Amino acid sequence: MGLFDDLSRFLENRLEEFLRNNPHLELEALLEQLRQQEEDTLRLIADLQLQEKRSQEEILSTAQEIQRWHIRVQKAQNAGRQDLAAAAQQREAALLREGNQRWGHMQGLKERINQSQELLRKIQVRRQEVQAKAAEAQTARAKAQTQQRLETNGWSNPTNSYSSGFDDLEEKFRRWETEDELEQMKRNLGK
Repeated sequence: MGLFDDLSRFLENRLEEFLRNNPHLELEALLEQLRQQEEDTLRLIADLQLQEKRSQEEILSTAQEIQRWHIRVQKAQNAGRQDLAAAAQQREAALLREGNQRWGHMQGLKERINQSQELLRKIQVRRQEVQAKAAEAQTARAKAQTQQRLETNGWSNPTNSYSSGFDDLEEKFRRWETEDELEQMKRNLGK
């Protein structure tokens, strides 16, 4: 396993180095991670809300059962059937405990939903911040590329003003040098 761990660490280090050298890709990777977290959180919220709905239905069903057994307790007591009334009271008490547990579970689900929604808001704010940074980085990169192209074109483009001025000067010197050489030849021939 040591070789695999070493290779894994090496690849992670190379990836981190690559991302540091290419910050726009690091921002894109972070954006993708935030999108994934947002999707996961939305799924979690939907799942918790579904569980909450089921819990509410179970609580309602339990409440109806409690009401039904409460009526049975009263009926048995009114009829003088204390044996049935005592058993019905035990059932009613058990259902009350079950209802309380379900209520506590539902409250826990509500708290988890609230926490998940707060997490979702934080993720969305963070994603907007990273998107703004990515847009800034992209604009800066585009400006740098444009500037680099302009500078590259400036050096290689012979039609810029300095270059054309230089060509005119070059032409003047060539003519003068040629005339000077002709004068030199005439003088040399004249001797």
